[in-house]
Amino acid sequence: MSRIFWDTNLFIYLFEKNAEFLKPTQALRNRMIERGDELITSTMTLAEVQVGPRRAKNFALAERYRDAIRSTSSVVLFDDAAADIYAELRVNPAIKPPDAIQLSCAAATGVELFITNDVNLHKLMVPGIHFVTSLMRVPI
Repeated sequence: MSRIFWDTNLFIYLFEKNAEFLKPTQALRNRMIERGDELITSTMTLAEVQVGPRRAKNFALAERYRDAIRSTSSVVLFDDAAADIYAELRVNPAIKPPDAIQLSCAAATGVELFITNDVNLHKLMVPGIHFVTSLMRVPI
């Protein structure tokens, strides 16, 4: 069993049935369930997945997205430990604030794998995260 953090984009691929990434995301989730892996994300993801539906004034859909994540994932908070990691990450100006929040929440929780399709994050070494990788290179 591994603790695997999903960045927001993976949830959006599922919810919006993204033509390119839906099947690999579904396959990954099914494999995680088979293995008994823990799906982890942050409260930032809960907020981000609601933006599109709220822009469209579809508040019920925004709530469904939020509730779907809550019911399938461990949702971690941006706490004091994450804040310290965030500050260290933000020393690097190439790391955007939302990315630093996601990475710091994952690191403070201690995860084996952080999955994102943000190519700017793939090469990062973040203490508290064993590996940062893309959806298409997930080793499970």
